Amino acid sequence: MLLFGFSSGLPFLLVAGTLAYWLKENGILLKDITMIASAGMTYALKFLWAPLLDHWRIPGFSRLGRRRGWLLFAQLGVVAGLLAMAVLTPVQLVPFVAATLIVAFFGATQDIAVDAYRIEIAPVDAQGALVATYSLGYRIALILAGALALILADHIEWSWVYLVMAIAMGVPIAATLAAREPDVHFIAPRGWRVAMRESVVDPFADFFRRYGWHIAGVTLLFILLFKIPEQATIGGVMSPFYRDMGFSKTEIGSITKIYGIWIGIVGVFLGGAAVARWGAWRSLGVTVVLCGCSNLLYLALIAHPGNLLVLTMVISGENLTLGMLGPPTVAFLSSLVNREHTATQYALLSSMVNLPGKVLGFFAGGIAAATGYGEYFVITVLSIIPATLLFFYLWPRFRHADASAAGAE
Repeated sequence: MLLFGFSSGLPFLLVAGTLAYWLKENGILLKDITMIASAGMTYALKFLWAPLLDHWRIPGFSRLGRRRGWLLFAQLGVVAGLLAMAVLTPVQLVPFVAATLIVAFFGATQDIAVDAYRIEIAPVDAQGALVATYSLGYRIALILAGALALILADHIEWSWVYLVMAIAMGVPIAATLAAREPDVHFIAPRGWRVAMRESVVDPFADFFRRYGWHIAGVTLLFILLFKIPEQATIGGVMSPFYRDMGFSKTEIGSITKIYGIWIGIVGVFLGGAAVARWGAWRSLGVTVVLCGCSNLLYLALIAHPGNLLVLTMVISGENLTLGMLGPPTVAFLSSLVNREHTATQYALLSSMVNLPGKVLGFFAGGIAAATGYGEYFVITVLSIIPATLLFFYLWPRFRHADASAAGAE
């Protein structure tokens, strides 16, 4: 799981934040950078083809088993896409963007395969350890694809950086070949229509049956809104912003991708402690506001461009609150799912959490170019107001879950 986490984390930044630096150095306009670097939006749509991984085997890969076959296929797709990006470069922009989308698609596909593998390889009481190990591998990959990639790019061509990243995928590919297939026997549905109903329609229908149309609809709207500030600063707009503030790629990589990731880990532990103490719902409300307001810290960076101390302070606050938001989010979404549809409902809900912010990130460059970086960050903060109002509207419904959890303790 450590190596599978590494495999999942590596392509994520290479089609988002890290890619934006390469595009900027080739003179691509800011609004185009954020659109191209929003290829990561594919990750928010992965539930659309997730049923394929349950109900179809890939010719030539099926001898590895259902899960490992798909995983190897996706990993090889990521490698092929990274090599194509290295060869094409942004000089050949249209085919380069196509290669970027290939990396994003296969990166999202391997995420589906890894999640399914994790759920099926071990019992429920071992899932916590597997998720923690997976997360460690994922963050190691973020350091490699973020910090190390930026530092290397100060000394070698970007094409060579992406070639190095493609070679690094060889390690998790070897892990896939060495791993054992989960001992799970599937009963294939009779026809694609039945498969789609069982995989997509039934989980959605079940959610509305359990919560009722009104509460379910308001809850889904809240889920769509509350992470917009976070997602709006993960995409391609931040890379040009840091460069426009006068920081070198090495400085950005060291502070935002190495130091920042470890600060985020501290935030994760604080968020987990908050869930244990106050429950998922209360903790979620507090961390949504904290994480959203942390985007205002970037205004200090605009006032002090090129100041490493200010950058460190901004990244400390932003990554700490971002990490704190993670555990309450996972705990809340997990509390909503029916155990009969755990994997599918969680995939759908987690996709809904990330999609609106990624859509905003797609247009971030145009907004920032028209209004300025400062105004863009203010807009992202204002977006938490509707989510906060919905939180208090839903308070009577979900506060009881926290009370029940406390009573169970």
